[in-house]
Amino acid sequence: MKLHKEGYKIIIVTFATVVLIAAGIDFFIPFPILRYVLYFGLFIHMAWTLRFFRVPKREINYGDNHILASADGEVVAIEEVHEYEYFKDQRILVSVFMSAFNVHVNWYPIDGKVVYTKYHPGKYLLAKHPKSSLHNERNSIVVEKSPAKAVLARQIAGIMARRIISYAKVGGKAKQGEEFGIIRFGSRVDFFLPLDAKINVKMGQQVRAQKTVIAEFG
Repeated sequence: MKLHKEGYKIIIVTFATVVLIAAGIDFFIPFPILRYVLYFGLFIHMAWTLRFFRVPKREINYGDNHILASADGEVVAIEEVHEYEYFKDQRILVSVFMSAFNVHVNWYPIDGKVVYTKYHPGKYLLAKHPKSSLHNERNSIVVEKSPAKAVLARQIAGIMARRIISYAKVGGKAKQGEEFGIIRFGSRVDFFLPLDAKINVKMGQQVRAQKTVIAEFG
């Protein structure tokens, strides 16, 4: 397992801050038990920061008809909706909520060509909120295998998130299971799928990026 490059600066700043605070605790706090409690809190904070930016190495569950989860987390929505941004028709929405403890790297759900990408500034509602897909800071990416086999993946910032990073470029090649971005801190990824897609997950299920087949093309 390695650390994501987007976390290097935050990790360095966090480490320096922890060292300075630890020095202050050692100088100003005369009570040993209190010092140890505060040291432990600093250790937990540093460990959480390192863990947040982890990039696990996994064997990708390839499949021509597979639509893989792009993010680790909990399935919080499965419903038919009208997709207004790109397809402008009815789609099946599958939403995966990432808590602050999940891996936050995002990977392509299918092979194909990136035909659309657009960043939208917005609010920072709780990512589980139904309106977060339309009102929060978000970035949409459409990967197309064929006109009938296309998926829109929408990265959505949550109440803790303040930056969405996407490396996807229109005209670029998308390879199933390869990284296309990361969202810092609690967030969500929405998948807009064809109506004839076979859904393989259920509400409340924990999914793993690159591994869980959330749906299959019809």
